[in-house]
Amino acid sequence: MPQNSAPSLWGLLADDGGLRASRFLADEDTRVHLATLRQYTTLDVDPAELSERSILIRSNRQLTAALALIELDGIARRVIICPPDLAPRYLTGVVDAAAVDAVVAEVPGDEIGPPRHYVTCRPNIFAPCHRQKRGRETEWILFTSGTTGAPKMVVHTLATLVGPLARVRALGKEAVWSTFYDIRRYGGLQVLLRALVAHGSMVFSDGHGDPAAFLARAAAAGVSYISGTPSHWRRTLMSPGGQGFSPAYVRLSGEVADQAVLDKLKARFPQAKVAHAFASTEAGLAFEAEDGLAGFPAHFVGDVRRPAELRVKDGSLHVRSGRTALRYLGDDAKALADAEGFVDTGDLLELRRDRYHFAGRREGVINVGGLKVNPEQVEAVINQHPQVAMSVVHGRRNPITGALVVADIVVKASTADDRSANASTKKTIDEVLALCRQNLEPHQVPTSIRVVPSIEIAASGKIGRIHA
Repeated sequence: MPQNSAPSLWGLLADDGGLRASRFLADEDTRVHLATLRQYTTLDVDPAELSERSILIRSNRQLTAALALIELDGIARRVIICPPDLAPRYLTGVVDAAAVDAVVAEVPGDEIGPPRHYVTCRPNIFAPCHRQKRGRETEWILFTSGTTGAPKMVVHTLATLVGPLARVRALGKEAVWSTFYDIRRYGGLQVLLRALVAHGSMVFSDGHGDPAAFLARAAAAGVSYISGTPSHWRRTLMSPGGQGFSPAYVRLSGEVADQAVLDKLKARFPQAKVAHAFASTEAGLAFEAEDGLAGFPAHFVGDVRRPAELRVKDGSLHVRSGRTALRYLGDDAKALADAEGFVDTGDLLELRRDRYHFAGRREGVINVGGLKVNPEQVEAVINQHPQVAMSVVHGRRNPITGALVVADIVVKASTADDRSANASTKKTIDEVLALCRQNLEPHQVPTSIRVVPSIEIAASGKIGRIHA
């Protein structure tokens, strides 16, 4: 266990006087003051009854999931954090693979199959409880994001999840954290853990509502540190609301953060430090760049003094650190890391002068007549146009070249009449195409650009990509 971490999540709360009366966890309906958890439980049983069990946390609310984790870490043998969008057809396989023998939810159910031990967890306090010693290292099972088939599960512990987060305490106690992410995925869980390590509070998003309404709630709660994917932030930048929100720190992760979105966020929040990070459920946090520039400095690669060691192999980013997951769950799962302990992230890099830039995902490459196109590279160019709020590039099947590059864009709202708006839209498309021709190779330039009212964002917070 790293020196700065605690033997359990409860230890993170109680360590160094961290259970002050002012600290809280809150969603849109409920606020729970963490100090009340000294004497009360949010479970309808004594947590000791769940000792050594493999427990599926299947909650409807992020707040409940967070409370269940606090109650169970250090007691349960294993906790499986079920994401909200897990398809029901995969549930039986998850239960079998993780040897689930208990389920925690707001309302007990019976959809999981054979009779199991069901426990209710709610944001209200049930009864006084004695905080027993938490002596075991609980396995935390997380689902990888972006999985299209049967979900892949990764085994972490609190030690691998928390890692070297001691410096966040320098951000100051009483800080309030928030994120567009759902905490039942790696990105959101990291923000929750950062808040707990820093002895701060946490405000949860509703996961589906209006970004302006969420930011208004964040502002009212005093949120100063907030994160999300670039897609979350692009959608937020399209919203006219949330003008009263003034965070100290804005962070992007989960997707490629191009220069356009970084610049727009800095303009929207001029008082804030705007940073972007790279992390994955398997590899953990690789780096955080706080200089306001897309990509990351080339000297990060090969620097063994950094918390995570980076290398580039066959154009792909590989990561080795103490925050790497232990393994995939399942005997027949492929190895998570290579013989040297490096995880291949599958994210392709391109060196430009003294900085590495992300080119895209290996599995997302579009093959145009044998030439490779990374959608994220094309999107980064399209997003430079001042009238483009958001874009997604994908392949369209073609009998001659195999695929063609096409793009969907969302343009900024116009107050002009229909005729003027149509002319403006055509002008924007022509200018975007010209921008692409100036900055991309011919095979990378979209053969067509379609203006759409919105672009789907998946439950993971990433663009819902279409594959040819």
